[in-house]
Amino acid sequence: MILTVTYNPAVDQTIQFDEPMRPDRVMRTDDSRFDAGGKGINVAQFLTALDTPCAATGLIGGFTGHFIREDMQADGVETDFVAVEDPTRLNTTALADGEEYKLNHNGPKVTPDIADSVVDVVRKRDPETVHIGGSLPPGLSTDAVDAIATAGDWRTVVDMEGSKLRQLDAQYALCKPNRAELGEATGADVSTVEGCAHAADAFRERGFDRVLASLGGDGAVLATGSELLFAEALNVDVVGTVGAGDALLSGVVAAWEDGADDATALQTGVAVSSRLVEQAGTAVPAFEDLATLRDRVTVRKLD
Repeated sequence: MILTVTYNPAVDQTIQFDEPMRPDRVMRTDDSRFDAGGKGINVAQFLTALDTPCAATGLIGGFTGHFIREDMQADGVETDFVAVEDPTRLNTTALADGEEYKLNHNGPKVTPDIADSVVDVVRKRDPETVHIGGSLPPGLSTDAVDAIATAGDWRTVVDMEGSKLRQLDAQYALCKPNRAELGEATGADVSTVEGCAHAADAFRERGFDRVLASLGGDGAVLATGSELLFAEALNVDVVGTVGAGDALLSGVVAAWEDGADDATALQTGVAVSSRLVEQAGTAVPAFEDLATLRDRVTVRKLD
C-alpha cells in the first residue's frame, strides 16, 4: 500500500477566460471549477483511479480542508488527515488567451510539533511506500520530511521544490523534480534533454536511489543508477498543466507496483500525464485507453 503525505494541501480553483486578462478591468466567466489539490492529494487520486491501493494523509483545516476531505472521499480515496486550526490554502489558476496564471497561498502557519502527529499516522498505517509531496506550510522545515523517511522501513518518494530537495538529509528511494527544480537543485545546465538526464544522474548522489525529472513538452527522464531513460512527450492538445508532474509520477509508481520494468513504467507515466493535460484542473481524467496511449510513448536509453 502507498500512503501520500501532503503537509500543505490546497483547494485548486481553475478559471477559464475567453479573452486576455487585463489589470484595469473585472474579468468575468462562467467557466470555473474547484478540485482538491496538492502534490500528495493529486497522486492519491490518480493512484486510486489507476487501481493502485493507497491512502492520503497530511494537514487540513477549515472550510477548505472540509472540501478536500469530501472531494477525495467522493473519488474513493481513503483519507486519514491531521486537523489544524487555520483553513487550508486556496490556489487559483487562471487560463486566458493561451496563457496560464498561477496565484498560490503560502498556507496556514503551524508549529513544528504537528509533524509528530503526521509521523504517528504514517507509523499506524505502516505502508510499503510513502510519497511526500508539495510545499511546506509556514512553520515547518525539511526536518518534517526527513522525520517521515527515517521513521520506518518503507520506501520514501519525495517531490518538492529544488531548494528543499537540497536540504534533505535522509536517504530516499526516488525524487521527482521538474526541469526548473532540477536546475535549481543541481546548478546544472538543463536546457537540453541530455543535460537534464546527466543532472538527474548526478543528483542521485545527494541521497536519492532514483531521480525522475518531468520536462514538460520534452517528456521525462529517469536516472536509475544503471541507466538513463528518456521518454518523449506525446503530441496532445494541452489545455492546462497543473498536476502534470503528479500524474507522471503516479503512472510510474503504479506501473512499478504492478511489476513493470523501468521503461514501461516511464511510458505509463507519460501516458497518464498526457491524459491529464488535455483538460483544465486536476480532476482525475478517464484512463480507459491508457494501455493504447502508453504504447505510443517512445522510450530510449541515453549515454
